[in-house]
Amino acid sequence: MQRNSDMKGSDSDISDIALMEKLSDSALIASISKAQKSDLLERSDRQGLIHLAGHVAALVLGAGWILSSAPFWPLVLLPYSLALISLFMPLHETIHGTAFRTAWLNRVVAFVCGLIVVIPPVWFRYFHFEHHRFTNEPERDPELAYAKPGTMKAYFIYLTGLSIWLSLFRGLIHNALGRGADNFVPETRRNTVRNEARVYCLIYGGLIVIAAMGAGEAIFWLWVLPILIGQPFLRAYLLAEHMLCPQVPEMLANSRTVTSNRLVLFFTWNMPCHAEHHLLPGVPFYRLPDLHKLTKPHLRTLDTGYGDVHRQIRNSFK
Repeated sequence: MQRNSDMKGSDSDISDIALMEKLSDSALIASISKAQKSDLLERSDRQGLIHLAGHVAALVLGAGWILSSAPFWPLVLLPYSLALISLFMPLHETIHGTAFRTAWLNRVVAFVCGLIVVIPPVWFRYFHFEHHRFTNEPERDPELAYAKPGTMKAYFIYLTGLSIWLSLFRGLIHNALGRGADNFVPETRRNTVRNEARVYCLIYGGLIVIAAMGAGEAIFWLWVLPILIGQPFLRAYLLAEHMLCPQVPEMLANSRTVTSNRLVLFFTWNMPCHAEHHLLPGVPFYRLPDLHKLTKPHLRTLDTGYGDVHRQIRNSFK
């Protein structure tokens, strides 16, 4: 069926596009009207603050429950850990500058979230944008600098998060010492990355001092242990974004969208719509479901649930 070339941004746009055969990235983007694309790209402080407030409220509730040793508090530790490690999601959204309309809000939230998950945002922005430029290209995508698991043993070791913690702390120290050699960081920004790493190291050093002065138990239960518990779940989530997807330039093929429940979508800031995010990275999190309505008929890699994705991954091991 041929694409309607007279779309005006009306409600019929979605149904018209949904009736088409699978399109390439460029053809699908071209099929979206200018008015509709402008609507999809609209950023909002209100939407970002409401979503962030909900995420933070869940963390505050969980932290209060754990600290007060309320009934069943050990059972709260797991969901609290998942919510805490999920601060990677607003970090990701803010380094794109799409969580909020106001630039300084993106910067502040990125700094705080990055501090919690130990990923400095300026460095991460260059790392992640390189990933967007060369998605799933073995020689150029920095996410593939470390091989994805190819055996069941490697799979479970990968999910522990040990390799990522080693990489993050090693990178942080190297950057703080001015020895960072990541080729995706422009020469003109290496000092900024170095200074950011030094600030993070100073803050972490301060937290060690505070812990030694008597706050160690609270820091352990509310931050250290939860991010260790949460990291395997984050690794599992991130592994599903591209593993087993074709290593081709088409974002509708090389990135996976996973359908999931509302709770997962909330704490991941709608990022299971991952092919959509790669297709149009400027679309803010709260509009990704709308973009998904347009892309769904054309997705090459669409799965129902993360359990299904990981079954495919495990079945791929020989």
